[in-house]
Amino acid sequence: MSATAAIGVASLGIAGTAQAAEPTRIQPLRIPTPAGTFDAVAAGPRHGRKVLLLHGFPEFGIEWEHQLRALAAAGYRAVAPDQRGYSPGVRPLGIENYHLDHAVRDVRAMADSLGWQRFDLVGHDWGAAVAWIAAAKYARRVRSLTAVSVPHLGAFAEALRTDPVQREASKYMEDFRAPTPIPENLILAGGPPTIPGASPEKCAEYFRRLSQPGALTAALNWYRANDFTGYEQRVSVPTLFIASTKDRLVAPSGVAATKNWVTGPYRLENLVGIGHNIPEEAAETTTKLLLAHLASVCF
Repeated sequence: MSATAAIGVASLGIAGTAQAAEPTRIQPLRIPTPAGTFDAVAAGPRHGRKVLLLHGFPEFGIEWEHQLRALAAAGYRAVAPDQRGYSPGVRPLGIENYHLDHAVRDVRAMADSLGWQRFDLVGHDWGAAVAWIAAAKYARRVRSLTAVSVPHLGAFAEALRTDPVQREASKYMEDFRAPTPIPENLILAGGPPTIPGASPEKCAEYFRRLSQPGALTAALNWYRANDFTGYEQRVSVPTLFIASTKDRLVAPSGVAATKNWVTGPYRLENLVGIGHNIPEEAAETTTKLLLAHLASVCF
């Protein structure tokens, strides 16, 4: 793990690699791939059923702290990487390197590196966007999908085209797509984000990592590189979609239409009164739903 990430892991009470492992202790992990080495946090027995959790913006893998501990306690082996651009070891220059296709290939590469032939896939925000595509593309390897906040990209792209509510909700993306360093300077000038459910210490850690040279530009390049079109492949694996009624970034139209893009077993849970950052704001509910979904998929 990079030195800066290791400092942040320690500041949040996550064990270092030299500390004795406990069943639910979160520990740092490095995942070498052809694209570079990803930083990650992991918990649970190595022989347990495998779960890969993908974070969103402006979070890192530690977004899933609550879920990692619960998964470990239930006997799962859970790994949450810092995605492309967020991991210093996988931070290529060039907007084109942040197209979703690269992030989807990262999922396969990380699973290969970990020795995982089959695994359950979980994603929030950008992580959900990656997870939807990966679940469709690697259906033989992805046992189940849990997508949080972001609809299937076929439904989301249609909402962007036809729903004024979604277009208004997504205007912030155009600000993020402005040339470097305009949005970077504005975001950094605002200080640490306030994320419901995340402690001030965790928000400060997100901000500290994004303040490292090149980190925020890489994170914003996800917005610059993608318009969400071209991902019309339907998902056949058992899918849980966790949405929320107070999400100011995702309109109800895309949430409702997502069922049309899943051919396998599908369940929508729409959390009342919760905003976009579901894994942290509604950590216990998210964890309960995730564990129930995983338990329902036995093959």
